[in-house]
Amino acid sequence: MKTIGLVGGTGWVSSLEYYKIINETVNKKCGGLQFPRIILYSVNYGEIYECNQNDDREGVYQIVKKGADTLAKAEVDFIALCANTIHFTYNRLSSEIKLPFVHIADATANAIQEKGISKVGLLGTRETMEMEFYKDRLAQKGIEVITPAKPEREFIHYSIMHELLKEVFLPETKTGFISIMKKLKDQGAEGIILGCTEIPLLIKAEDFSLPLFSTLEIHAETIANFALSL
Repeated sequence: MKTIGLVGGTGWVSSLEYYKIINETVNKKCGGLQFPRIILYSVNYGEIYECNQNDDREGVYQIVKKGADTLAKAEVDFIALCANTIHFTYNRLSSEIKLPFVHIADATANAIQEKGISKVGLLGTRETMEMEFYKDRLAQKGIEVITPAKPEREFIHYSIMHELLKEVFLPETKTGFISIMKKLKDQGAEGIILGCTEIPLLIKAEDFSLPLFSTLEIHAETIANFALSL
């Protein structure tokens, strides 16, 4: 079994779920008292938030790289970044740290393809919805991505930053998310990517008529399976 390295704390609420799902998935497959070896480097998200407020992508990169470097020195076998947004660092990071990475968008694309879907709506932080790193990764798999209008993107981003990352889940926020998802459905989306790992803690599969792709669950299960692969 491979030793897993996680860069978490982006935010801590979903990192808890990563740890739980990975352990449950490995134990389900291995049985008994078999559980994975995991080393978690949890960042101070406030430092990342400050960098984002100043549009300092290099600052975010250095925070993520410090976490990945620390894991590499701890001799993990592979690394996973426990958030969608910080995957904008992936290309540079993976070229500088010579370990395998389990990419969240690749895992999500595989799940979408298994459903035979080619057009999806994407909800996430402002960076995930507006930058190209995530959409381009899905486009390489033949998946078209549509995002909400700007005011709705701002609502989603604000909700993530000021509620979900603090483990605050309000019914009115949930109603707002579902309203946005309905508009994406009207625009032709065949499924919705919950592209921030905190969103699946607010929105559940039974809340909507289209398939929902929980990047948290998909990524965590993929990490567990990779740890068990030869």
